[in-house]
Amino acid sequence: MRNTPFVRRYRPSDREALARICVMTAHEGGDSSALHPDRELMPTLFAYPYVHLEPDFAFVLDDGEGAAVGYVLGVPDTADFAARFRAQWLPRVTGRFPPVDGVARTPSEEMIGLLHTPERMVRDELAAFPAHLHIDLLPPWQGRGHGRALMRALLGALHARGVPAVHLCMVRANTAARAFYDRLGFRQLAVSDPGPVWYLGRSTAPGG
Repeated sequence: MRNTPFVRRYRPSDREALARICVMTAHEGGDSSALHPDRELMPTLFAYPYVHLEPDFAFVLDDGEGAAVGYVLGVPDTADFAARFRAQWLPRVTGRFPPVDGVARTPSEEMIGLLHTPERMVRDELAAFPAHLHIDLLPPWQGRGHGRALMRALLGALHARGVPAVHLCMVRANTAARAFYDRLGFRQLAVSDPGPVWYLGRSTAPGG
């Protein structure tokens, strides 16, 4: 009989599963492997630094048999995270993903450009929403209430730390994700960004 899925804290043994989830959801909510041949790129940008620098705010959905099938990763202070990303994370990964010389020519080079500009995460318009997050679930586990459970775990941890509000950045094409965030009480924030993205935010308090 299959055990019940549940949310728990991230463990180092989840690293491979974390990478797979990230790759399988990183392109507008779907598989990014065709765009990025090096399957370590997207986790190096959007997953690994979070569990390395802020492990207290990393939670996974356990399938009930020990395997992580979804995650939510957060940081309580985006400005501090961006500074430590540059000082502590980039030196660990620059050898594999050196800065791009000139204009990015491929989707992967665009992502490497983001990797080397962590300061892009810090925006004056988001000062009232100092925390930020990433949440992803493998497709078979979506639409079953697990995303809400993951979000509840992270919001609770941030609230307990005294963080008042959190934001996220999402690609506008991922309309299913936008509907999910709307149901959780996130609202669109006025942020000037030339990309096809929305910034959403909400209070960390229960009920938003």
